[in-house]
This record gives sequence, structure tokens and C-alpha cells, in this order.
Amino acid sequence: MMSDTLLDLELPGIKAFKKGKVRNVFDLGDLLLLVASDRISAFDSVMPNGIPDKGTILTQISLFWFDFTKNIINNHIVEADVDKYPKILQPFKKQLAKRSVIGKKAELIPVECVVRGYLSGSGWKEYQKATSICGIKLPVGLKESAKLPEPIFTPTTKAEQGHDLNITFKQVIDLVGKDTAQILQAKTIALYRACADYALTKGIIIADTKFEFGYVNGEIIIIDEMLTPDSSRFWPADQYQVGQGQPSYDKQFVRDYLESIGWDKEPPAPKLPEEVVQKTREKYLEAFTKITGKKGL
Repeated sequence: MMSDTLLDLELPGIKAFKKGKVRNVFDLGDLLLLVASDRISAFDSVMPNGIPDKGTILTQISLFWFDFTKNIINNHIVEADVDKYPKILQPFKKQLAKRSVIGKKAELIPVECVVRGYLSGSGWKEYQKATSICGIKLPVGLKESAKLPEPIFTPTTKAEQGHDLNITFKQVIDLVGKDTAQILQAKTIALYRACADYALTKGIIIADTKFEFGYVNGEIIIIDEMLTPDSSRFWPADQYQVGQGQPSYDKQFVRDYLESIGWDKEPPAPKLPEEVVQKTREKYLEAFTKITGKKGL
């Protein structure tokens, strides 16, 4: 049976910290409560209707990857079991179960750390114009969805409003300093390699993804979400064909629908038809099952 769709959340008596495109974040003093709603965004706009269970799926996939990569980098997770949450949160257990985590309060590093292993999306568009992405020269003659010779670090700005903009590694150094930039680049690529290799054994190609990092007591850790269908392109390995767009387990299905109706990508976003909602939920659920090996939420 499908659950109701959670589009927004207020927790009376708990101080709101921030509301993102998908997550509602609450302030617990030294810690944060991050709750993944069922909102879905595309082209930097939030759709008026959501995807049932999406927040639960995203949270559970992220928790899997945070645990999988804990030997590569520390993460922000403190607790994900609602029964062990502070007493003040116990009245909200039902709303928070499986779709929330308590995390360390980090100082956000203002760079979206994008890594690409394949040529797709905005990277493919940029390559067609300049045979490069974010200032990184690539071989001539690559086709859409081609596997790149090596994964590449193609960061963007982290815009509070509007579109993130591609930046070069030199611009990252200017933003955060050389040492931090080098750590971000190295960790981003190491995380991608380990997780992409694992996903391939489960029949999924991770074409690209993005990570967010922050400082806690001077240490760089990974925060927010990790390798979900919201932040990554997941392709079925058995259907992979170079030279075209790929079927996917992510929100590409939503993007393709929005492109097909000629939406100008400016707010307000159009309502998604029920068929697109159901299909997207199925894709997310399939990705969850394949990656974690779990059958149900």
C-alpha cells in the first residue's frame, strides 16, 4: 500500500533551521534534524505535487552509502533510529520514521562537488560546444553517454536561488583555498569510484553524482544526502548503449516529461501527471532495492 505524500512539515516547538528543495531541517542545538519530504525538484524548481515515499527512499539509500563509505570519509550521521531520538522529538515519531536523520551541524563548504564518469546532461551539452567540461579538456569524438577515460571533478557553485553554475578547479581554489579544494577533489573521485564499482555489481551504472561537504571541528566530512536518484544519474547497466540518452532510475523521467511539454523552466512548475508520479516512484524504489538488497521500505 502506498503512503500519503509528505510535501511539508512543521514540528511545533522545534526550531526550523532551513528549508531546501527537498529537505526540512530543524535546529537541535549542536545537532540538526534533517527530514526528507516527498517534494521533487527539476531544473531548480519544486514541482507542486510530490512522489509518494520519495523521502523515505532517499534517506534509506543515503544511509546505505554513508555506511558503505565510512572508511573513505567521515559523515554527519549521528542517529537514524527514531526510537533513539531525543525525548522532544518522540511525539513526531510517526512523521519522522525512516525519512529523517540527526546529523552533525557542519559549516557548509559552498561548492557542489560534481563527479562525472559518463558524458550526459549538461556535461554532454558543454562538451558538444567546447570538447571540455569545467575547463577539463576531453578527447575529441566522444558520443552521448560515453564512458569517460577517467572520472572527472566538475564542480558548480552552490546557489541558494536559481541555477548552479559550472566552475573550474582554479575557481574552487579561489573560493575555498588550495588545501580544501584538493581534498574535495580527491574525496569526490574516491567516493565515486568505490560506489560506482559497487553499483555496477548490482546492475546500475552511476553516470554522475554530486556531494556536499562541510567542516566539523576543522575536519572535512560529507553531509546532506549521498548517491540518491535525486543527486545522481543511475542507468540500468543491461540497457546501456553509447550514442543516445539512457533509460534511468532517477528523476530524468520527470525532466524528460517537462522537456516534452515545452515548459520554459521558470517557476511556477507545472503539476506532474499521475502516470509520471507513479513511474518515478517505481524507478526510485527499484534503485533502492537494487542498491541495498532490501525488498521493502
